[in-house]
Amino acid sequence: MAQIFSPGADTWLRFGVTGVAVVVVLTVLLSGFVTSNYRTNMNFRPHQPVPFSHEHHVGGLGLDCRYCHAAVEVSRHAGFPPTHTCMTCHSQLYTDAAMLAPVRQSLANAQPLRWSRVAKLPDYVYFDHSIHIAKGVGCSTCHGEVQKMPLLYPAHALTMEFCISCHRDPAPYLRASQAEVFDMTWQPPSNQLSLGEQRVVERGIAGRNLTDCYTCHR
Repeated sequence: MAQIFSPGADTWLRFGVTGVAVVVVLTVLLSGFVTSNYRTNMNFRPHQPVPFSHEHHVGGLGLDCRYCHAAVEVSRHAGFPPTHTCMTCHSQLYTDAAMLAPVRQSLANAQPLRWSRVAKLPDYVYFDHSIHIAKGVGCSTCHGEVQKMPLLYPAHALTMEFCISCHRDPAPYLRASQAEVFDMTWQPPSNQLSLGEQRVVERGIAGRNLTDCYTCHR
């Protein structure tokens, strides 16, 4: 009887099965790493020169986002608050607090505080805060409920998938007014989808290819 398989067939089969298993395991591990909190900075609280609490200032005192991020309506970047913005209040309140020493020193030396960026995008991604604000996308849509954060951290993984899902269907995220855009406690009404679809047309979003590569990569 003729031999169907060569003497080394079993060895090659083992190599093949092992190779496939290694590829599958590496693919799973790589996929997990790319979407992990470590890679996306989810829940990561970077060191700041001052432990600024959004929970206290936004949730407790009710400060509007634009009080500190004054450029958010007119610029690509929301901007960091200059020292004199902090001192508007802290020249009168907690004037001797140890944690505010860097703020006082910043003012005295005319040197800005070096805040650490929390919401980070790769350098090859183009993002414009002003256009999103103008079209009615709220701050909490991307940044989460910052009014509950003692120390700010990324509430969402700002991945391509996160952005594309909104660009494909922006209707669920479009709010009625600028006041609602900056309302961190905003909840969509029961008819948000129909209202959002109307806003897509009214605000000139309809017909635009928001998933075109050039939209975010320029």
